[in-house]
Amino acid sequence: MNEYQILLFYKYVHLEDPAAVRDWIRGLCEKYHFKGRLIVAAEGINFTFEGKTADTEAFIVDMQKDTRFLNIHFKRSPGTGDAFPKLSVKLREEIVTGNLGVCDVDPNEVTGKHLPPAELHEWIHSGKEFYIIDMRNAYEHKVGKFAGSICPPLDNFRDLPKIIDGIAHLKDKTVVTVCTGGVRCEKASGYLITQGFTDVYQLDGGIVSYMEMFPNEDFEGKLYVFDRRLMLGFYTDDPKHKVIGTCDHCGASSEQYVNCANKTCNKHMILCDDCVAKTVAKHGARVCPQGCGQKKSLWSKIKKVWTKS
Repeated sequence: MNEYQILLFYKYVHLEDPAAVRDWIRGLCEKYHFKGRLIVAAEGINFTFEGKTADTEAFIVDMQKDTRFLNIHFKRSPGTGDAFPKLSVKLREEIVTGNLGVCDVDPNEVTGKHLPPAELHEWIHSGKEFYIIDMRNAYEHKVGKFAGSICPPLDNFRDLPKIIDGIAHLKDKTVVTVCTGGVRCEKASGYLITQGFTDVYQLDGGIVSYMEMFPNEDFEGKLYVFDRRLMLGFYTDDPKHKVIGTCDHCGASSEQYVNCANKTCNKHMILCDDCVAKTVAKHGARVCPQGCGQKKSLWSKIKKVWTKS
């Protein structure tokens, strides 16, 4: 058993006193010396943290003593002991970053049907007609995605209304929304329903659950995660593991994300080992090989291609 474990989970549940819930969960995290991120809002909780494996399992027992937090799908993955710099506990208006005021959907009232990973696997290999729509950000798609999936050019969740016209031809088709752990799909799938989509599913437990159950099948590359690991893969030494990312500078195969060391740029980019070595040798730091400018939106780069498709 791995010494450290990362837990990823969420739950949409109406909380009358979210500040009290925040303080209670923070107390549990401090008790077990966890590091990670917790967002609490009146609509629920969204949490990812790391700790000793035995402690994370004890936390689950403690948390489920509150009946509001029963039936949570806890996603487990191996930790490093240093995946997060500290514990951050925030009280916000919504639990999906970038959603505020855009996707006003209550998943307790309207959301897509939950599709277990095993059933999605069966659909993929049976030839059933359906369409996977990836609700993650564009930079996440670059290093990992389901083969044949539709990857709208999202900079963040608030871009969701912008991409509806690009998938409107699927309103009468079976669609499956996917995201990292499920929290974005709970709202995104509900939003599609409000926009007239008639047969909407969401991958239960998110991509991470599918990858754990079917490593290196159907989902190509690695899963982008929001901690110091950056990428999550299962059995990446397996010959079936496929690298789909390419170096932003030379085009070589790579799934190594780095940030430009120039603080006025801070561009998030994929660089292969050779390009990293060359930029460090030339500039003394990992900076943009072609020279830095102000950070540009992925949306402006991709939307031209998207609108033509």
